[in-house]
Amino acid sequence: MRNRLRLALPALLLTGACGDGSRDGLRIMVPNTPGGGYDTTARVMARVMDRTGIASDVQVFNLPGAGGTVGLRRTVNERGNGRLALQMGLGVVGASHLARPEATVADTTPLARLIEEASAVVVPKDSPYRTVGELVAAWRADPTGVTVGGGSSPGGPDHLLPMRLAKTVGIVPRQVRYVSYDGGGGELLPALLDGKVAFGTSGFGEFLDQIEAGQLRVLAVTGAARVAALPGVPTLKSSGIDLEFTNWRGIVAPPGISAGDRRRWVAALTALHDTPQWQGELARRGWTDAFLTGEAFGAFLQEQDAFVARLVVQLGLG
Repeated sequence: MRNRLRLALPALLLTGACGDGSRDGLRIMVPNTPGGGYDTTARVMARVMDRTGIASDVQVFNLPGAGGTVGLRRTVNERGNGRLALQMGLGVVGASHLARPEATVADTTPLARLIEEASAVVVPKDSPYRTVGELVAAWRADPTGVTVGGGSSPGGPDHLLPMRLAKTVGIVPRQVRYVSYDGGGGELLPALLDGKVAFGTSGFGEFLDQIEAGQLRVLAVTGAARVAALPGVPTLKSSGIDLEFTNWRGIVAPPGISAGDRRRWVAALTALHDTPQWQGELARRGWTDAFLTGEAFGAFLQEQDAFVARLVVQLGLG
């Protein structure tokens, strides 16, 4: 997929809501490399907006680095820029606690939470581990000898998941050998297929093609319920491991944007959410609808920030 996709808002969203009525280009920054969960979400969102006539002339671009905090800092530094938004989620919140960047999510303008997604524990097709119980047994026996890969820098969901899993099954989190492939499935996938890591933890939607092709095997999903897109795959809880874990993704804007610019973004995202095309993408990709806007999303961000701060301390990662 092209690194850039251009779409444009229809006149009804561009007039009156922009402030000066002359703006016709919005930009969505993806804070990691192409192919990961943020990138996929942003580009699916842009494509649906284009096909349904909600938006056009919106540029999706990548600015990777430091688990998403490079993009976060850029967003905060663009104070007052009502044409820019950041595709983000739990990974950016987590990275901001471990990387200790100059900017935090509290400095941004919340727009909308879009989706939630269960993560998955995946292994290559020739892995000796047929169940998550077998994997955990081998991991307990040799915590530093079983390497896990994830599409997050430290503090992101793919990092927090194996750390929480380790603690749940009696492994000291600091013993976990975690290899970060920043950008999600785009970089983690080759490492899994080449056997560079024993197992991976990431959003299952990033690997559906390889799972369906038999190149990867899913040992468990991490949500409260099984996933329709992965028939027969158990949850961690149904496998005897007392842990639930879900990731989420949303959109924030720079600080100091006008009320009109904020309304324009929320109107476009709400219109996107209400389309059958977007709902179809949710079903096809196994994403859970978790739409939340404005102040309610702001309150959620505050709760997540506090949750991750406590978790980093509990896991001894700070």
